[in-house]
Amino acid sequence: MCHSRRREGNRASEIGVIGGTGLDDPEILEGRTEKYVDTPFGKPSDALVLGKIKNVDCVLLARHGRQHTIMPSKVNYQANIWALKEEGCTHVIVTTACGSLKEEIQPGDIIIIDQFIDRTTRRLQTFYDGNHSCARGVCHIPMAEPFCPKTREVLIETAKKLGLKCHSKGTVVTIEGPRFSSRAESIMFQTWGADVINMTTVPEVVLAKEVGICYASIAMATDYDCWKEHEEAVSVDRVLKTLKENANKAKSLLLTAIPQIGSMEWSAALLNMKKTAQCSVLLPRH
Repeated sequence: MCHSRRREGNRASEIGVIGGTGLDDPEILEGRTEKYVDTPFGKPSDALVLGKIKNVDCVLLARHGRQHTIMPSKVNYQANIWALKEEGCTHVIVTTACGSLKEEIQPGDIIIIDQFIDRTTRRLQTFYDGNHSCARGVCHIPMAEPFCPKTREVLIETAKKLGLKCHSKGTVVTIEGPRFSSRAESIMFQTWGADVINMTTVPEVVLAKEVGICYASIAMATDYDCWKEHEEAVSVDRVLKTLKENANKAKSLLLTAIPQIGSMEWSAALLNMKKTAQCSVLLPRH
């Protein structure tokens, strides 16, 4: 069944949270229940964990599965975003580990990214793929401003109040993975103007935009990739160690920002997102 169950009209925000590597702690939710769902695009990465953060309805989803069994290329981004939309999510706030391509972005810093460069090669980036009756036509979604500015602003202001070291913008280059970059690639991405590097922002942000969801990302720098001389190159051990030491920052940011988002008026922003998504679809000629 392709149509959505979501409630229309003027309603409270419901926040989807997609947790990245080491940043998907379900303990942030009160009154948790699990829900396994299917979508026209297949199954999402794991069960949806439903609960509340200070009376705001939230849905948590582990991007790579709760046992971290799904590599970035194999994540079913279509099913993940569709499932959250079906569940009624107006917003999706995600966490992602990333490598820093700038001296001033240090491991442990938070970056509220505002742009991306796509270096993925084998991912489905649209719901309108010609195979699903729930997404007919061809969608040319505008991507000049990929992330929701209003949601980003809340995250930036909240990080400041919490005293977290936070960079208020940044361009992420998303690579296919699962390997890390060569040094030549890392240096090339710097010359392109990228600030951080990860493996998951694209196509997640693109798909969220197609269905009119306000999407924002909390990126956590874990390393200096491999461009920096006299610095240990990125490794799984290094990434996990930094995440373990700093995951509480992302957690406190979510716990403080989500009630703020839940208390705000979003009707105009959501209507604008919906109109943009609808106007981007070229329907088949009859």
